[in-house]
Amino acid sequence: MTSKNSNYAAAESYLTFQHNEYTGLPILDEKGRPKLRDSYLLDTLECGESSFAMACLIANRKYGKNGGREDVKTHHIWRHPPKRMLIYSCAARTAGHTKYIISFDPKDAVENGLTMEKAQALGLQFCKDNFPGHPAIVCTHPDGHNSAGNIHVHIVIGSLRVRTVERQPFMDKPCDWEAGKKHRCTSAMLRHLRVAVMEMCEQADLNQINLLEAQGDHVSEREYWAQRRGQRRLDHANAKLAAEGQQPTQTVYQTELDKLRKQIYACIKNELYDNFLRKLRLLSIAFHSIHDKNCSIAA
Repeated sequence: MTSKNSNYAAAESYLTFQHNEYTGLPILDEKGRPKLRDSYLLDTLECGESSFAMACLIANRKYGKNGGREDVKTHHIWRHPPKRMLIYSCAARTAGHTKYIISFDPKDAVENGLTMEKAQALGLQFCKDNFPGHPAIVCTHPDGHNSAGNIHVHIVIGSLRVRTVERQPFMDKPCDWEAGKKHRCTSAMLRHLRVAVMEMCEQADLNQINLLEAQGDHVSEREYWAQRRGQRRLDHANAKLAAEGQQPTQTVYQTELDKLRKQIYACIKNELYDNFLRKLRLLSIAFHSIHDKNCSIAA
C-alpha cells in the first residue's frame, strides 16, 4: 500500500493502538483515550535516535522530496490476512511510506515453535535485506483482525532512501540504491519479495505456499472490506428476522464485483469465444477487446 498521508506518525499509531476494523477509527477507553493493543513488538530501522515520523521528515527536508499532496510518502503492503504464509504489497497514498505484511500459517505456532519474538526477528532481517537505507517500522501482532490466529509482521518503510546502499541483484536502476531516491514498488520487486519470503520460511522450517502461483481470485482491499461490511449488515438484519420468527433468504453477502466475477466464470467455462460473448450479452455485460490482448468488462 502506498500512502500520500503527510502524517507519518499515523502508521505507528495504527500499529500500537486498537482501531475499529470497519471504520479505521481508534477505539477509546472510558476516559476518551486511545486504547493500546493488548500485545505487539515494535522496532525501527535507519531512524537513529529519532522516531520513524521524524526520520522521514528529516529525509524529506534534506532531499527536497515529498512536498506535494500527490507524492507517495510511505509504502504499506496489505491484503486481507491469509490462512497461510505470504507477503502482499500495495502502494497506499498515506504519509510517504510503504507497508508490507508477512502473515504466517496459524499452525506454525503449534507445529514449528513460531513465537512473536521469532517472527519479529525474521521481519527485522527481511527488512534489512530488502529495504536497506529506508527508515522503517517493523511491528509484530499475535493475531489477524479476523481471529485467524496468524502471527503477522507489518513492515512500513519511508519512501525516501536516506543513505546509498550496496547494489543487490534485485536492484536494476541507480534509483534503487542511491540516497535521496524513492522506493519503487514494481512487479519485479514484488516477485523478488515473494521469492525472498519463500526462502526465509524454508530456512526457518515454517509452512509456506508457492507465492509465484496464482492463489485463486484476486480481491482488492476495497472489495474485501466492502464484503466484510456488507456481511456485517446482513448478519444484523438476519438476527432481527430470526428474533421475529422469520427465515432469512440470504446468509452470505456478495459484492457487485463478486457477482460479476461469478457470472463471467460461468459463461467462460467450456465455451467457445462467440458463445462466451453471446452469454455475456444476455446478462447485460459489455465486453470490449483491445488489440486482442487487453479487455474491459462492464455491467
